Order: sequence, then structure tokens, then C-alpha cells
Amino acid sequence: MNKKIIVAPLNWGLGHATRCVPIINSLLKNKYTPIIASDGNSLRFLQEEFPNLESIELPSYHIKYGKNLKLSLIFKAPKIWKAAQKEQALINTYVDKNKDIVGIISDNRFGVKSNKIPSVYITHQVNVLSGITTFLTSKIHQNIIKKFDECWVPDTKNQLLSGKLSSRSNLKNIKYIGVLSRFQKEKLKKNIPILIILSGPEPNRSFLEEKLKNTFSNSNKNIVLIQGRIEKVQKISEVNNITTYNFMLSDELQKAINSSEIIICRSGYSSIMDLAVLNKKVFFIPTKNQSEQEYLATYLKEKNLAPFCSEEDFTAKKISELGCYSGLYSKETELKSSLFSLFERKRKL
Repeated sequence: MNKKIIVAPLNWGLGHATRCVPIINSLLKNKYTPIIASDGNSLRFLQEEFPNLESIELPSYHIKYGKNLKLSLIFKAPKIWKAAQKEQALINTYVDKNKDIVGIISDNRFGVKSNKIPSVYITHQVNVLSGITTFLTSKIHQNIIKKFDECWVPDTKNQLLSGKLSSRSNLKNIKYIGVLSRFQKEKLKKNIPILIILSGPEPNRSFLEEKLKNTFSNSNKNIVLIQGRIEKVQKISEVNNITTYNFMLSDELQKAINSSEIIICRSGYSSIMDLAVLNKKVFFIPTKNQSEQEYLATYLKEKNLAPFCSEEDFTAKKISELGCYSGLYSKETELKSSLFSLFERKRKL
């Protein structure tokens, strides 16, 4: 029987989708057939990366935020929950109709699970930081995690990169699976002085793009800027010293990062994992009022790995601080076939 597994990343930036790339590749290596399930940019990205795989479009969580992420998410919580209920109904119907589906891997999509087949949840946020409401938001998320057969945390047991975000609490279904990255380190000539990689929900992504373009418009260094906009055709434009790409797929982006001297990007966790595997010097600009990114940037600075500052405080001179930091580093994780052993269980009727 052709053993199929649904892989469903959340569409919030591209990080959830990009860290599913090594999962999908490992499933293919172990003779499973992945089915991609997502929406928006995340779905388009994985369709471009794996054009031969079947895909399902899921209901959108419509995650956008402006000046205050916490308030935005509180107001949008009912819509997010409704979308999760819709996706669960869709997934249940799909699983009922397709008897060759043997498992589900959901990256932060609450409703993508089934009682008939093993369901895995991927997250590095066992604890959800939200200021004075951290205890509450963490408990809510941990209750969601408990509904899955296993929770895979993309980090090492000593929380090398995620710190207190992935502290296991009293959860018994946690597995630390190692640092995930779609990239491999290459020894290439460093011909990109500054590489800017942007992603994340609008309008914040565009605000940062404008800020950085203005900051480096008179620089004597060549800048490559990747917008993180997944479109049907790759577009490249050059204005003065800045070359802008709307997007790059994994192979091209891997070469660009390996060819760069320094990186500027958000402190999203998937970006941190990618850059750690490639042992890069990086300057972080966390999304304002996004507690996770602000914590990770602070955590990595305290470990003397990478500097950061707010979007408002960033200047071209800030990148000189990189000389005082060691840069990110992590060994590349090769996922073992035993990780997928739960998918060999007999399907429930």
C-alpha cells in the first residue's frame, strides 16, 4: 500500500513551511508519500518546492497584525478557532475518503489531526510568551498539544536555540528531534556583503523593507534583498546598490546565504535554525510586540551569538557590532527513520 502522510504547516510567514522541507524530504527517503496541506504563501512555497506532490488548500487563519500583535491575536482568536474547526472537518472528511493515509504532521495548525490515524504536532513554543498572560497562553497551547499523539520540538534537549520556549513542562508526548533546516553548508566565495531576508505577515514585512532600503540606499556595499513574496514568476530588480528578489526557492537561497558575509533578518525561529546550521553572522530585527521574536533575539544576544535592535533604532552603523559576536552555530540534524515508527500503527476504523 502507498503510505501517505499529510504535512500541514501554518501560514504565518514562511518559517513553518520552510522547516517542513526536511520533514518532507525525510518522509520521501523513508518511502512515504507526503500530501501538502496549507494556504496562502506557505502552500504556494511548498507547491513550488515539491511540484509533483498532491496538495490540499486549508482554510486561512488570516493572521495579520499591526502595531500590537497581542491585541490583534486576542481580537482574531474567534476567527482563528473557527478556521481550525473548518480545517478539522475538512481533514476528517479527507482521511475518511482516503484509506491510504497513515498519519498527519501538523506544524502549529490546531485542527489538523484525526482520531483514526497517528497525529503529530510540531512546535518550538511549548510555552507561549505573552507578557503577564504567559501562564494562560502557555496552558491553552499545552492543552492543544496534549490532543496529539506526539509533539515534535525542533531543537535539542538542552534547548540550544529556543531557550525557555521549549521547556517541556509536564507534557509527556514531547520529542526533541534536533535543529531542522532545509539547507546545507557550502564553501563558496563571499560575494554578497549584506543579505537581507524578509518574511512574516503584512504590513510589518513591508514596513521593514522600506526602512532597510532607505537605510542602505547610499551604502557603498552591494545589498541583496529577498522579499519573501512567493509568486508564479521570480522577479529581479536593481536600484543603485540594492538587488531585490521577490523570492528564492531553497537551492538558490542556500547558495545566496552561503555566499553572504552577513545576514539581516527577523528573529523568527526557523530563520535562526537555518542560519545556525550554516554558521552565519546575523543581525536580528525582531518584530515589535512579537514576544517570541523579542525573547529569542535577547536570548541569543545574551549567549553572545548575535546582536539585535528594534526597527526604529536600526542604522547602517549597527552592523559593525557583529564583530563582537561569535555567530550562530548548530550541527545539521539527520532525521532517523525510527521517528516515523508511530505511522506504522494500524488505522482505526
